[in-house]
Amino acid sequence: MSVESHADHEFMARALQLARRGLNTTDPNPRVGCVIVGDGRVVGEGWHQRAGEPHAERYALEAAGPQAAGATVYLTLEPCIHEGRTPPCAPALIQARVARVVCAAEDPNPRVAGGGLAALREAGIAVHTGIGRAEAEALNPGFNKRMRSGLPWVRIKLAASIDGRTALASGESRWITGAAARADVHRWRARSSAILTGINTVLADDPQLDVRLGDDEPAFLAPQRAILDSRLQIPATARTLALPGEVLVFTRSVDSVAIAALEATGAGVITLPGDGPLPLDQVLRRLGEREVNEVWVEAGARLSGALIQQGLADELFVYVAPHILGDTARGMFALGSLNNMAQRVEWQWQEVRPVGDDLRLRLIPRSGV
Repeated sequence: MSVESHADHEFMARALQLARRGLNTTDPNPRVGCVIVGDGRVVGEGWHQRAGEPHAERYALEAAGPQAAGATVYLTLEPCIHEGRTPPCAPALIQARVARVVCAAEDPNPRVAGGGLAALREAGIAVHTGIGRAEAEALNPGFNKRMRSGLPWVRIKLAASIDGRTALASGESRWITGAAARADVHRWRARSSAILTGINTVLADDPQLDVRLGDDEPAFLAPQRAILDSRLQIPATARTLALPGEVLVFTRSVDSVAIAALEATGAGVITLPGDGPLPLDQVLRRLGEREVNEVWVEAGARLSGALIQQGLADELFVYVAPHILGDTARGMFALGSLNNMAQRVEWQWQEVRPVGDDLRLRLIPRSGV
């Protein structure tokens, strides 16, 4: 095993920086960056930009040309060995006669899963793994989770007052947070594969569920919009149905007339058999099968609470505004009554950041709880 150096960390930091450029555009593929270094200087670099286009290694090798021979390659993710939308990258590195590959993280895709690194070693290329692993994993939580479990990464977003209220008793909620927080939400929507909500939110607010960024913001792929509507109540006039992009409606209904009317708007309808509330684990698995990596949930207390109770939420985003709505206003989560403190749902802080006049709180479930 090769020994890592300070330079290894510097060049890997650059590869991670490059990978972040694909934050909004690589779906369903992971975000990957690559830097090729010969004689202590960068001779080629690249990042994966869109599915179907060259991978990061290909861009970097093209830029390096013959200088790749004998060089060190810094990769944020293991090179692929399978033929997909594009040719495999591990053979390209071998053919370029690179001397060493420093890789942040192994690819959890079962079609790779260590095979790319094994191919490099078999070709006599020195391989070092682990530098920048945490950062590389954090770049692709949805891809990694989907490859390991078939489920996407689920983020629940809420906007609340400092007393934890999301709307007045009448349902009025525009606007709890300020313009800066709302713009931040759209940036997180832009990196998501799908935006998920429930029918009650659609009926009450008629949301667009799209991404609206300024002209100077990075490019993005429009996320799918997914609506949970067990009784197929969504009106054909809902604003989200008139927008470009894919809309999926999950339902229990088998009403062929209602389904046909909805499909006539361009929406896709997925009927899950049975009665009662839609099975959220099955909904997420269906989204995973459609190569959805990251789901951004903007919904009411019932759906948000159900995702948490069922252990299906991976991350919470709570935008907190500095005002008070009072105890008659609506709360964040419908969890039912707890009989004792041992039943509480515990989370741990990841980040607390000011966004305009508001705060953005990021949390993940506490391990072992």
